[in-house]
Amino acid sequence: MSNPGEADLTPITSVRQLAEWFAAGSKPRAAWKVGTEHEKFGFRRAGLAPPAYEPDGIRALLERMLARGWEPILDRGNPIGLKRGGAAISLEPAGQLELSGAVFADLHQTREELTAHIREVHEAAAPLDLGFAPLGFHPLARREEMPWMPKGRYAIMRGYMPKVGSLGLDMMLRTCTVQANLDYGEEADMVEKLRVSLALQPVATALFANSPFAEGRPSGFRSLRAHVWTDTDPDRTGIPEVVFEQGFGFERFAEWVLDVPMYFVMREGRWLDAAGASFRAFMEGRLGILPGERATMGDFADHVTTVFTEVRLKRFLEMRGADAGSPAMLLALPALWVGLLYDDAAQKAAAALIRGWTVEEMRALRAAVPRQALAAPIRGRSVRDLARDMVAIARDGLRARGLGEEVYLAPLDEIVTSGLTQADRWLHLYERAWGGDARRALTAAEV
Repeated sequence: MSNPGEADLTPITSVRQLAEWFAAGSKPRAAWKVGTEHEKFGFRRAGLAPPAYEPDGIRALLERMLARGWEPILDRGNPIGLKRGGAAISLEPAGQLELSGAVFADLHQTREELTAHIREVHEAAAPLDLGFAPLGFHPLARREEMPWMPKGRYAIMRGYMPKVGSLGLDMMLRTCTVQANLDYGEEADMVEKLRVSLALQPVATALFANSPFAEGRPSGFRSLRAHVWTDTDPDRTGIPEVVFEQGFGFERFAEWVLDVPMYFVMREGRWLDAAGASFRAFMEGRLGILPGERATMGDFADHVTTVFTEVRLKRFLEMRGADAGSPAMLLALPALWVGLLYDDAAQKAAAALIRGWTVEEMRALRAAVPRQALAAPIRGRSVRDLARDMVAIARDGLRARGLGEEVYLAPLDEIVTSGLTQADRWLHLYERAWGGDARRALTAAEV
């Protein structure tokens, strides 16, 4: 989840204005870049407990990183993030550390950024005796054992989540993801990219499954993180049917976003609780907590950050369906989506993979993949078969770019060849080498 941004005080006068906000993200092909974000769980080396904000915890880590040229992001005087150049570091609700990377023209720059970030975190964390592990779901801690970070928006969500699903607090506290952010061209290109990536997101979820444990035991899922999302605030998650309707575009998506219930409004550096309220009412000056005040474009931009669909449209596209994983897998995710969506022939081939799929079939696949992963079926094919085709198309797309980026698909080749996800390999270690001790997962996954 993002850190608070700069407010745009432009009044909202029409839905078309909101559509134009999305359309302003359109870029010519030569300007397309890629950004990568990932999260990781902190743990104390002595006892493996998740570190609190303070003392000697997440706050101290952020403060130590300031000496490396980062600037603080504050919430009521508390450092809750860092920014430097085009990158940012933010905190998820339980202190999961997120790198929101800069946008780059190629994946080799993404690799360099990731390598430097891991080194910086190591250097800052070592005196605090902290480690960090990118896994999709915390393998040990119970929900009540996870700390809360002092971010105003999280306090509002903490109260609202139990009203709209049984696993929303687990999503906030016990999950970590990796996502890739990609550009789009004109409206028609956005529509095809969004449809293809939404339909294929469950296949990516299976490929990147990396959360088989919960509270020290196998959970029965390969991606427990993905299962958690199936019972988290259905008004703003999943695969929205509107994307596949005839005539879909920027304006229709803006209309859909307006019907997603609000969480909050930021005023004078404070988050105000608007959970469950209507953004349409806010546009008309009828928001109860701000009577007579009309929404601005800055308010709308904040509201868009509360949409948690499997692929999120902002002024770029966010691929959100994957568990956090090893550094090689953190690089494989942007490689997969760049390969599929930044070459015309690859994008058309990816679209052919999903031709004729219904939204109901996509949603059924999304529900099956957390437990079955590569074995999940759709239309007489296994996800593993689809994943093999998907990776092959992505490789062709990367080769067409001529930058040597296809090397980053290597771990996905291994998964589709062996049929073993990261989660399967952890389970084998748990059963054989670890003697049933899931505590080993945190230190084994450390970056």
